[in-house]
Amino acid sequence: MGHGHGHGSGTAAGPQRRRLAVVLVFTIAVLAAEVVGAAVSGSLALLADAGHMATDAAGIALALGAVTLAQRPARGRRTFGWQRAEILAAVANALLLLGVAGYVLVEAVRRIGDPPEVGAGLMLGIAVVGLVVNLAGLVVLQRGRGESLAVRGAYLEVLADALGSVAVIVAAVVITTTGWTSADTVASVVIGCLVLPRAWHLLREALDVLLEAAPRGVDMDEVRAHILGVDGVLGVHDLHAWTITSGLPVLSVHVVVTDEALAAGHGGRVLDALCACLGDHFDVEHCTFQLEAEAHAGHEAPVHD
Repeated sequence: MGHGHGHGSGTAAGPQRRRLAVVLVFTIAVLAAEVVGAAVSGSLALLADAGHMATDAAGIALALGAVTLAQRPARGRRTFGWQRAEILAAVANALLLLGVAGYVLVEAVRRIGDPPEVGAGLMLGIAVVGLVVNLAGLVVLQRGRGESLAVRGAYLEVLADALGSVAVIVAAVVITTTGWTSADTVASVVIGCLVLPRAWHLLREALDVLLEAAPRGVDMDEVRAHILGVDGVLGVHDLHAWTITSGLPVLSVHVVVTDEALAAGHGGRVLDALCACLGDHFDVEHCTFQLEAEAHAGHEAPVHD
């Protein structure tokens, strides 16, 4: 038997802490302005956007804390450290988004047929400021969104905020030019509908990680075929692949090799070939291989193909 290990560079979210901190400051500043503006103007759309910003601030703070925890070294029972904290933060973030979207939609339905007076001028000014700040946040998070699930969640939130600000701006212009105050309710519904699918997508992606589904982009049938294609390999079983956190896919597998390869001391060569194969073709560098002789099958516990 033997074990082969390939080690990646760890979680991809570490370098994103500064970006998250900058966007958190942006978000809190806009949140404060929108809460005051909603109270003064009576705008549900502005209040909806403020509620969304509040969950964004909480979500980004969670992501920032999780990314910081993920950098702590592995110790004792936590053999992967706190790296999974990033995924837990993404789940909490998605649930917060779903909650605020539900509240906004329910409140919008309650206002149908009885729209209150809205201060469109103040509503417009604050929404424009919010849009500018959100666009700045998108620029800050752009580079990191493909590397970290937590950063991707923050990016989607800020994107939804920017679209929400656009909806508020349109509603304010409509109210100013036509006096149709129901535009505020329509805008709040649009904001809620923008948030829901993004929150669901983020939640589903994070739950896939928690349920230890195979990493996206890794075809397990192709992995099996590549392993079987390595010289000296006879069979594969107990093949598992999952994700610890963003940028850290892992794999473990039992590999049956020829008796000749083991007897000739070529186990190390087989391990090197297996690590190179998975690292090059599937971007899975953290691998554990158990090499087994042909005769070992009778000593195996029930296996999972």
